[in-house]
Amino acid sequence: MKKVLVIDDDIDILSLIEDILEDDNYDVITACNGKEAYKKLNQDIDLILLDVMMPEVDGFEFCKKVRDEINIPIIFITAKTGEEDIIKGLALGGDDYITKPFSINILKAKINSHIRRDNRKSNNTYLKIDEIKIDIKNREVKYFDKDIILTKREFDILELLALNCGIVFSKEDIYEKIWGYDGQGDSSTVSEHIKKIRGKFIKINSEFDKIQTLWGVGYKFKK
Repeated sequence: MKKVLVIDDDIDILSLIEDILEDDNYDVITACNGKEAYKKLNQDIDLILLDVMMPEVDGFEFCKKVRDEINIPIIFITAKTGEEDIIKGLALGGDDYITKPFSINILKAKINSHIRRDNRKSNNTYLKIDEIKIDIKNREVKYFDKDIILTKREFDILELLALNCGIVFSKEDIYEKIWGYDGQGDSSTVSEHIKKIRGKFIKINSEFDKIQTLWGVGYKFKK
């Protein structure tokens, strides 16, 4: 049974989502705020539904705090519909966005889609490209035998490029493959993720050049 953590300070919405997901055979854990939710992250959670507008620690702050610690999908639920808010949430490591009032069917479809996508990840693939070692099963990366700590999105992008060495992907291609057809955001967020990935490798070796930019075309992993 898949486990979903729902975080929302609106008790009525929290109860509604809990009932909906339990009817679909999900194990639902609820929290009314970020502080309470943080204490429940050690329960093998498979996906997080995260409200943005919460007192003290809002959803964006919570996502930023935990994204480097967990690799599970995070779906924002919010009344904010501005493009800047959506892009901010995705840039911080969110996987998707659904606005209030939301359709129950769309909510369930998004949850099912992200969990299926995670389940399709290979269970035994291990890549070694020069000094880069990528353990896809455990989502771990080493460079010159030093750990590279990547967020979920960063790892997904690195995995996509590394598994397809020499193939050029446009920003739009990467966004579609990583965020999915139903992603609510802008492909420009891909550039920010690539920049962060490179930065983490460059800290270990300033000559890192495996992720190459073809200006006006896209990105590829150097053979």
